[in-house]
Amino acid sequence: MDQNTLHPQIKAAYRVLETGEPISRAEAVQLATLPGELALDLASLANKVKNRYGSGGEYLHACSIMNAKSGVCGENCKFCAQSRHNHADIEVYDLVNEESVLIEARNCISEGVSHFGIVTSGYGYKKINPEFQKVLDMIDRLHKELPELSVCASLGVLGEEPASALAAHGIAHYNINIQVAPDRYHDLIADTHTVEERIETIKLLRKNNISVCCGGIMGVGETMLERIDMIYALQELDVSVIPLNVLVPINGTPLEGNAPVSVADIVKTFAICRLAHPHKVIKFAAGRETIMKDFQGLLMLSGANGYLTGGYLTTRGRDIADDRRFAGQIASFN
Repeated sequence: MDQNTLHPQIKAAYRVLETGEPISRAEAVQLATLPGELALDLASLANKVKNRYGSGGEYLHACSIMNAKSGVCGENCKFCAQSRHNHADIEVYDLVNEESVLIEARNCISEGVSHFGIVTSGYGYKKINPEFQKVLDMIDRLHKELPELSVCASLGVLGEEPASALAAHGIAHYNINIQVAPDRYHDLIADTHTVEERIETIKLLRKNNISVCCGGIMGVGETMLERIDMIYALQELDVSVIPLNVLVPINGTPLEGNAPVSVADIVKTFAICRLAHPHKVIKFAAGRETIMKDFQGLLMLSGANGYLTGGYLTTRGRDIADDRRFAGQIASFN
C-alpha cells in the first residue's frame, strides 16, 4: 500500500509499525472519527503491526473455557444471562466435579487447543473457602494428568489469599474483564460491585506474577470514545491478553433489545486496540459467529491474534475443529 495515498491520520499511525511504540490516546481519538470507508486501510495497518510485534503470522492464541458453575449469580451485570437479577432461560448448576473438568480439558487437548479456562459464576472469592479449594484441586489434577495444558481461570473478584494460592498452583492466565471505560462501569454494567474491585484484583494478580487476561465488551451502550477510554485503561493496567467481545443480546437481560454495533466501528475498535497495544495478545471472543457472521475473518485481520473457541458459557460458540480450519485460512493472509 502506498502510504502517500493514505488518509493523513492513518499515515501518521504508521510509525507504530516502524518503532513498536503505541499511538497516543489523542491519536486514537482522531482515528476513531475516520469514516467507515477508511476502516479497511486502518485494519491493514493493524494487521501489519500484529504480524511484526504481536506474534502474528501463522500463530494465533486459541483458548477454550468451561462453565464450571452456572447461574444464580448475585451480581446484576446487565448483559449476563447468569445473573439472578435477570430472567434468561439457562441451565443452572453448582460447581462441577473434577472428572467433568478433566473430560472437557482432554477434549481441548485432542483438538489442538492448549489453553483451557475454568469459569465460575458469582462475585468471586475474597478468602479460600471449600469451593475455592475444590477449584485449586481441579487445577492440580489438570497439571498432573495433562502437563501440556495451560490451565487458566475466571473466578471473579479475588482477595490476597486466593490470588496467592492461584500463583502457587501454577495458573497460566486469570481472566477478569473491566468491560467498559471504568467511569461507565456503574451505569452500563453493574452496581452491585465496583470496577475498582476488579482493578484491585488485577493488581493483586500482577503482584503475584500471574498473567492477566482482561478486556471488554462492545454494544452495551458505550460510545466510540468510551471504548478508547477502556483501551487506555487496559494499557495503564498493563494486562497481557485483551479479549474483545461483541454483545450477544440474550432474552431476559436488560440488553436484549440493544442495537448491534456497526461492522466498521468494530473493525476500527480492534485496529485501534492493536495500535495502542502493539505487543499484546488481542483475542476476539463472544460475538464472532453470531454477530459478525460473514465478517469475523475481517476482524481477525484487523489486529486480533487470538480467539476463544468452543462455547461462551451460556451461548453456543463454534466447533473447535472448524475454528482450526478458520485459523489456517487466516494465516494464509499473513
